[in-house]
Amino acid sequence: MAVFHRIKHFWHLVSNVRPIVWMSIYLALIPLFALIYYQMPSDQFRSPDSAATNYGSWLYYSIVTITTLGFGDYTPAHGWSQAVSAIEVICGIILLGFFLNAVASMKSETDVESELEKQRKIHYYMERDKLLKYLPVVLHRLQAYINYIKKHIVSVSHKDLTRSEIHIFISEALRTSIFLDSLLSRVDLTLWPPIIEKCFTFVANIQMHETSESPLQIKALATETSKIASDLQTEFTKASTKESSSEITQTGNRCY
Repeated sequence: MAVFHRIKHFWHLVSNVRPIVWMSIYLALIPLFALIYYQMPSDQFRSPDSAATNYGSWLYYSIVTITTLGFGDYTPAHGWSQAVSAIEVICGIILLGFFLNAVASMKSETDVESELEKQRKIHYYMERDKLLKYLPVVLHRLQAYINYIKKHIVSVSHKDLTRSEIHIFISEALRTSIFLDSLLSRVDLTLWPPIIEKCFTFVANIQMHETSESPLQIKALATETSKIASDLQTEFTKASTKESSSEITQTGNRCY
């Protein structure tokens, strides 16, 4: 089992090597083996009469050998030349196998990434469709909260805020916070980072100060959350106008 796992691990490593690497090694072996043939004594090979025996000739022989063409004009005649030629042939076959395996692995990765991208698009358009469905209610709730803040909090000095008004503000803020919290469970707002970040900020601020009765803190909280609500209106509007909602059908058809 240990040997099997090692072989499996080795094959995994080989599959992750880019095809260009295997092809580069394959091509680099041609001049390397040609140099080895060039350094061997001439009696190690049988060559045609009056055939050249310079480096260019052995480069030609190396190409013919590694590609397993074997034209027969240059032939290894003795042990060393035969051994080196056999090694070159084996190296060429193995490297071609690794190259083809790497190409297949890369194509498989491309297909998987393409399918994942299609699924992401489908998910995006489905969630965006949900967002469009809830958008009018969302914008109305946020605008109602902003209007309340402007009318009952911002326009009044914090010294004039009564305990009753503070409790009403906290109730209004909690209602908006609960609404945004429920929206997070209905729509995958992680697809729109600015929206989810501001939703979390709004909810966290309200939860942190829901027991506060300090007029000064309430005034500051109202100002801050009103700004967040206004930013949320902008971000929701941006998310709803980026693309046509009809694209979801086209994307689904392309994927299936």
